[in-house]
Amino acid sequence: ALALAVEAAQTAVATCTANGYKTTATVVDSAGVPVVILSGDGAPERTQAVGLSKTTTTIKYKVPSGDIADKVKTDATLDAEIKADPKIGTARRGALPIKVGGEIIGAMSVSGAPGGDKDEVCVQAGLDKIASRLK
Repeated sequence: ALALAVEAAQTAVATCTANGYKTTATVVDSAGVPVVILSGDGAPERTQAVGLSKTTTTIKYKVPSGDIADKVKTDATLDAEIKADPKIGTARRGALPIKVGGEIIGAMSVSGAPGGDKDEVCVQAGLDKIASRLK
């Protein structure tokens, strides 16, 4: 639902802002269509495109984008596939799947913190905020 997506994105951006990071949170549906792209004050424009590439990775491979970022380091075939995908280009940490009953209903990313691990903390905060209300 749009209201939950907005709330999760606001929570993620606020969490990153509190940690000193200017970020963009992106929420997409199960087809990878953007539902919310919310840029915090001062977040660079590039964070929007990077956030979308992260959610695209998560939707396409059905795992956190960080799993793919780790895997491309040792899997040349996957690395080439990622680089050839114009919607991804580079595998990056920072997106998590949104699941209900084991089914992926979307994905959420944050971009702009100094490292995908820090982005993931903000994503998780946003997802934790809405988890009990997901259907």
